[in-house]
Amino acid sequence: MRSIIVGKNDIGKRLDSFVLKMSSDVSRNLVYKLIRKKKIRVNGSRVPVNYRFCQGDVLNIGGFLCENKYSEKNGFLSASPDIDIIYEDANVIFVNKKAGLICHPDKNIITDCLINRVKKYLYIKNEYDPNEENLFSPSLANRIDRNTSGIVLAAKNYECLKILNSKIKRNKIKKYYNCLVYGKMEKNSDISTAFLVKNEYKNKVYIYNSKVKDSKIIKTKYEVKRFENNISLLEVELLTGRCHQIRAHLAWLGHPILGDGKYGFKKMSDLPIINSFFNSKPKKIKQALRAFKIEFEFDEEAGVLGYLNKKEFEVF
Repeated sequence: MRSIIVGKNDIGKRLDSFVLKMSSDVSRNLVYKLIRKKKIRVNGSRVPVNYRFCQGDVLNIGGFLCENKYSEKNGFLSASPDIDIIYEDANVIFVNKKAGLICHPDKNIITDCLINRVKKYLYIKNEYDPNEENLFSPSLANRIDRNTSGIVLAAKNYECLKILNSKIKRNKIKKYYNCLVYGKMEKNSDISTAFLVKNEYKNKVYIYNSKVKDSKIIKTKYEVKRFENNISLLEVELLTGRCHQIRAHLAWLGHPILGDGKYGFKKMSDLPIINSFFNSKPKKIKQALRAFKIEFEFDEEAGVLGYLNKKEFEVF
């Protein structure tokens, strides 16, 4: 029997979900059975499967369930220390992600991703020790594509992660992007609505002008900031946050983002790129899309993150 003391980052988590994440390959039905038979207890007593932890609770769990799924807790230490922080306090850290860096591990890149760089940074500062946590680790509240640069929000504790996720879902954290697209927009500003379907196998989305099976509505607001040599500089606000939304939606409108091989043009040499948009000579660019600004507009309780209300952060 193993005893686990519930810490501040486990408060409010459901018993069944916690045990499933903590233990190796076991079914939810087995966990329910063990809870009913008092093989899994909290503070020495049987509790319902939907019991939510309080700080200081002691979870007693059978030894055969003790193998942790996340045994390689310190793998993040191999990540690069290169990180560009634009804001940090006791609860959150906002990072300017470089183009080319993925946010989370994938099958090809396991170690050097943005979240592992955040973990390493906090570990070196003695603000995060995976050996002192049951399940929680610093987490990203939003993500942007590998070849998109700009602002990504990370939470240092579970309470703040819940708040950030809730506010993003309710559109209380507004996200703005700059991008270069080919051609002249039909309107100087607009809110375009369409429907998006994601193909998980191809990791690609498809846009339709009316609702189809498995589609989700998307709304993209844009304003033309500049037009020159058949290139438009746009400021885009995401009113919905779907996978590849900006890239696919603008391409569907007939104005793909420069450097976007998936939804736009394969060879950037086929397109005119003007000097005045860049501080250097014309060059091949990975993807001319940047998450440059984020605004916090809380019109309701924001808990410990209430101090962020009306704050705005930008990268240039």
